[in-house]
Amino acid sequence: MVAEDRAKNGPSGASGLARPPRPRLDQPKAPRRRLLPDYDPEAFGRFSERIARFLGTGRFIVWMTLIIILWVTWNVVAPLALRFDQYPFIFLTLALSLQASYAAPLILLAQNRQDDRDRVTHEQDRKQDERSIADTEYLTREIAALRMGLGEVATRDWIRSELEAMVRDMEQRRMLLPAESDEADR
Repeated sequence: MVAEDRAKNGPSGASGLARPPRPRLDQPKAPRRRLLPDYDPEAFGRFSERIARFLGTGRFIVWMTLIIILWVTWNVVAPLALRFDQYPFIFLTLALSLQASYAAPLILLAQNRQDDRDRVTHEQDRKQDERSIADTEYLTREIAALRMGLGEVATRDWIRSELEAMVRDMEQRRMLLPAESDEADR
């Protein structure tokens, strides 16, 4: 009973404090808490491809041009109190730089994913080519074997010539030995 109480309550010593549990060697450690949130790289890659695909369209160029024209026009023509980016257009430069700094890595990520897809496709094509070559070599060997086998097979002309030769031989024997065959019949 005393042992059960010690197991339930933990060790009781002079201080009466429970010891912290010791790490067990037969169990894996708990994973550490990460500073950055988890994300799905595949989903992020698809997202970056969509953005890169949009950045490469004429629609993006038209929208970007219209926004810049409106921005510059507003900040040149509008009353001074309503202008939010004066002549050197520092804020516009910052916005375009920020857009470029995000667009470049996204485009590179999309290109890397495309390279990976191309590599897989190339590998599959290479394997298919190897199979096709192996099949072609096999069929070539089979055709050669059939040709060699046909050389040994009796053809119609050869059989006809052999039969004709046998008929001639039989006729010659018959002519030479007609009397013997007639006597044997009696």
